[in-house]
Amino acid sequence: MKADVESASPVIPVLARPRVLDYLELTKPRITLLVLATTLVGFYLGTEGKLQIWPLFHTLLGTGLVAAAASALNMWFERDLDCLMKRTASRPLPAGRLQPGEALAFSLVIAAAGLVYLLLFTNILACALAASTLLSYLFVYTPLKTRTWLCTLIGAVPGAVPPMIGWAAVNGSLSYGAWILFAIVFFWQIPHFYAIAWMHREDYKRAGFPMLPIIDREGKRTSRQVSLSLLALIVVTLLPSGIGLAGFSYLIGAVALGLIFLASGLYFARMRDRMSALRLFIISVCYLPVLMALLAIDKVSP
Repeated sequence: MKADVESASPVIPVLARPRVLDYLELTKPRITLLVLATTLVGFYLGTEGKLQIWPLFHTLLGTGLVAAAASALNMWFERDLDCLMKRTASRPLPAGRLQPGEALAFSLVIAAAGLVYLLLFTNILACALAASTLLSYLFVYTPLKTRTWLCTLIGAVPGAVPPMIGWAAVNGSLSYGAWILFAIVFFWQIPHFYAIAWMHREDYKRAGFPMLPIIDREGKRTSRQVSLSLLALIVVTLLPSGIGLAGFSYLIGAVALGLIFLASGLYFARMRDRMSALRLFIISVCYLPVLMALLAIDKVSP
C-alpha cells in the first residue's frame, strides 16, 4: 500500500539553474555596477558643456566589460581558495557549475572586447587606465591577498581608477578633479573592506588570507586604519568645492555624510565586534552613492 502511494505521488522536476546566471555571477554584478556608477560620475564631472550621450554609452560599455572581466578572472585565480570559505563556496567555479576552462575563456574574451572597445570608441588614455586597472588588480592585488595585509591598501588603487576612466574618456586628459575623485574612492574602500573582513574573519583565516583584521586579533591596528582613512576621506571630499567643481550644497552634504561615516568608524573602533562592523559596512554602502549623487547634482558648470 505504501509503495502504491509513493508511486502515485507526482514527480516534481528540479529546475536547473540557467548557465547564463553562472556567467553573470562570475562578473560580480554589484561591484560592476559600482564601477559603472563612479565611471559615470567621472565622465559627467569632466564634461564641459552638454553631456554627450553616445560617448558616455561607449565609456560605460567598455569599462563595464573590463570590470566584469577583472572580477571573473579574480574568481578564476582564487577558485581553490573560494572552496575553503563559506561565503564563496557556492560560487560557480568552486561549486562545479562552471569549468575553469570555460570561465577563463569567457573572462579573456570580455576583457579583450572591453579594452578594444574603449580604444576604438573613446581614447587611448581611457583604454590605458582600464588596462592598468585590470592588470594591477589581477597580477598585483590578487597574489598579494595571500601574502601581506597591505593587499587592501594596494588593491584600493585599481579600485579607485574607474572615475578617472570616465574623466579621461570625455577629456582625453586628467586634471585635479579626476585625482580628487580617485582619492575619494580610494579612502572610502579602506573602512568598507575592513568591515567586510572583520565580519568574515574566520572565513578569510581558513582560506589563508592574512588581511589586517585577521592578523590583528584585538583590532587596534584595524581601528586605527579605519579612523585615519575616514578622516582623510572627509578632507578630500571638501576639495571639489575648493577647486570649484561642486557648490556649497555639496559641501554641506559631504561634511554631514563624512561625520556620520566617521561616527560609525569610531563606534567600530570602540566596540570591535560583528555588529559594529556590520553597521560600518552598511553605512559605507550607502555613503558613496549618495556622495556621488551630491557631486553630480551640485556640479558647477565652467
